[in-house]
Amino acid sequence: MIIYFIKRKVLKKSFILLLATFLFAVNITLSAQNITVSGKVSSSDGVGIPNAQIQIKSLEIGTVADSSGIYTFSVKPGKYTFEISAVGFATLTEAVKISKEMTLNFTLKPLIRQLNTVDVKDKKNDVNGLRRLADVENMAIYAGKKNEVIVLDGVNANLATNNARQIYAKVPGVNIVENDSYGIQLGVATRGLNPNRTTEFNSRQNGYDISADPIGYPESYYTPPTEAISRIEIVRGAASLQYGTQFGGLLNFQFKKGNPDKKIELDTRQTVGAYGLFNSFNAIGGQVGKLNYYGFYQHKQGNGWRNNTNFNLNTGYAAVTWDLTSKLKIGGEITMMDYLMKQPGGLTDAEFAENPRASYRNGNWFKAKWNIPAVHVDYQLGEKTKINLRTYGLIAQRGSIGNIINPLRDKTDTTARRQLSYDHYNNWGSEFRFLHRYKIAGKVSSFLAGARYFQGHTQKKQGSGFEGKDANFNFPTPDKVDEFDYTFPSHNAAFFVENVIWLNEKWSVTPGFRMEYINTNSRGYSVSSVTNEIVQGREKKTRSFPLFGIGVNHAITPKSEIYFNISQNYSPVNYSDIQVRTPNFQVDPNLKDVTGFNADLGFRGQYKNWLNFDLSAYYLDYNNRIGIIRIASDDGLEVIRYRTNVGRSRSRGVEAFGEINFFRLTGKPESTGDLSLFASVAYTDAAYTKAINPLLNTLIVGRQVEFAPKMITRGGITYRKNRFGTTLQMAYTSQQFTDAYNSSHTADGLVGEIPAYKLVDWTANYQLKNVNFSLSVNNVLNEKYFTRRALGFPGPGIIPSDGRTAYLTVGLKI
Repeated sequence: MIIYFIKRKVLKKSFILLLATFLFAVNITLSAQNITVSGKVSSSDGVGIPNAQIQIKSLEIGTVADSSGIYTFSVKPGKYTFEISAVGFATLTEAVKISKEMTLNFTLKPLIRQLNTVDVKDKKNDVNGLRRLADVENMAIYAGKKNEVIVLDGVNANLATNNARQIYAKVPGVNIVENDSYGIQLGVATRGLNPNRTTEFNSRQNGYDISADPIGYPESYYTPPTEAISRIEIVRGAASLQYGTQFGGLLNFQFKKGNPDKKIELDTRQTVGAYGLFNSFNAIGGQVGKLNYYGFYQHKQGNGWRNNTNFNLNTGYAAVTWDLTSKLKIGGEITMMDYLMKQPGGLTDAEFAENPRASYRNGNWFKAKWNIPAVHVDYQLGEKTKINLRTYGLIAQRGSIGNIINPLRDKTDTTARRQLSYDHYNNWGSEFRFLHRYKIAGKVSSFLAGARYFQGHTQKKQGSGFEGKDANFNFPTPDKVDEFDYTFPSHNAAFFVENVIWLNEKWSVTPGFRMEYINTNSRGYSVSSVTNEIVQGREKKTRSFPLFGIGVNHAITPKSEIYFNISQNYSPVNYSDIQVRTPNFQVDPNLKDVTGFNADLGFRGQYKNWLNFDLSAYYLDYNNRIGIIRIASDDGLEVIRYRTNVGRSRSRGVEAFGEINFFRLTGKPESTGDLSLFASVAYTDAAYTKAINPLLNTLIVGRQVEFAPKMITRGGITYRKNRFGTTLQMAYTSQQFTDAYNSSHTADGLVGEIPAYKLVDWTANYQLKNVNFSLSVNNVLNEKYFTRRALGFPGPGIIPSDGRTAYLTVGLKI
């Protein structure tokens, strides 16, 4: 309908048409429901208050004023109580009856007091599920940065299985690796970066790290359940100055809070689906005096689409926030998650073509357990100054056991050796932020400074496990494993500064700086598979360096802007890079961190009440890419596998998003409902430009970067009327490769291309008072496809994705 996924010519024409639509929309504003409310928030002297928050508490909707205090949003007719707040001003509460388009101006009085944190969600986002971050929001600066906020209340999708295709559909260029089909392990990336377990994003929950070790091992084995998430904040590479690693930027999952208008509110959602899926999500929350609380428990189990698949997951969360005084607020939370998965292993290309549901490994298991305690403190120092402190820990473990011999010599043999790998993580970190607003030439600017300290400790063992097919994660000889036993301490300290300066009513500039200190270590031993020789290993790498960036905003209209940002990035050498496993494996002693930068130039905004868009071009420089080459030993008698910096790559492309509401465009009456059409398109040209070793020039220079499809397009059509809503979504991802040589597939299925694939998903829901019904069908056309080739666990080989599956959810909120 919007974008055809069949031929390149059609894709090109669709992209040009979308681009023309964006460029035509030069003046921009979008309302998102039926009646537009606009106005200005000013101080008593008539000066507009930038970034003031306007909210209807009973509906948990609202918006953020611009730099001049001007705001616009939409709401259904009715009588509402507005709450207007801003740093350094007394909160204003005012009851207003809305029956037609109107202008509401508010005046705030200065007052030194603590302002409650407000979850600002424009009503349009409850329908469309997407908004942008304000220039200054949640103790952070986002001016001039490419960003998106996915508002889950407005996403018509299969939330029980964390369906990434639907959830991230409106974020252009998100490449998805489906580690599993039930949302247990998320794998996403953009701009030609590796999506496996989201390693290229700095993954956070409520502002703190959730990956195994963000410095030493940034893989994410825990994914927050979507049914508990209020919003997902995505900031591209320019997030490096405030958040550090990685090149992909920030991915922050913000959990819901207790309903401030109720002492107790219950929310339960029960889902059943194909192949034995059962998902039970149950939450409780509310406000008692100055105490806000929220908690949930999720249980998920199923058998899976392929043979030799089943899983059992449990996740719990509890949080409280207490306003101790008018200036001081404290809070604490804890997350607990554990799961066990039986995994069917990989296939060769021939096996996949014959039967993608087949599995020849019945003893491969994976487990993970995550515990994350966290506390936070917010304090109002004065009218214009706030501080925030977050401290958190991670006590976690993950393990895998299975037969990863490839190819299998005997598909019926269950006594073959199984490899067991088990990790323990014990980390803690703390981050402090200081935000101060001040005036220059009568314009309010914002200064942010922060400091971070992180300490990680990982122990990793690998060796032979017990034979058989059960989920036994014990080593036969735990004191002396037969492959390797290493510990990996890591330390990280950083200081950062950003300052958004408004030069006039239309122009702002945001310079930034970050100073980074990183210390990674490894110590332990490995055992040669050839000689059984024990090789002791000990490596240490310490470095410190600055990162710089700058952003620029130019307001075309109150609801449109041109933005530009260029920021340096880095990705540190992690402990798996410096680990010496066997005598015929060596590590370059001068191994360097990956360095580079992200640059964005874009135009985004809204037009009237029927168009929302963001069109941008980007350039990503990725230097010192780490890989493995083969060299001769000193005596020339054997081949050494040598880990070093292989080469340099660059990604450049266009990312575009647009959404049109046709009924508003054509002036249809409210009784007709809403019919909206969206498209997100990303074109990526990611290629190697230089090989550090001249011998590799002819092998990789000019080749397409791994996991970098040239085209990712997603589009959908949504119809809503009264209590009913339905969305039909289409997605297309072009061909990508799994190695730097762009190899054709091999007989064992380990390397080769990932063919292009196109998918259709459908979701419908109906609200009956406090009860909600939702029906989803994923992969409607039953496409046979895959997104990953695994070299080791859970493969080796092709990991097929699921065919057609269906799910039914019944929810109750009281």
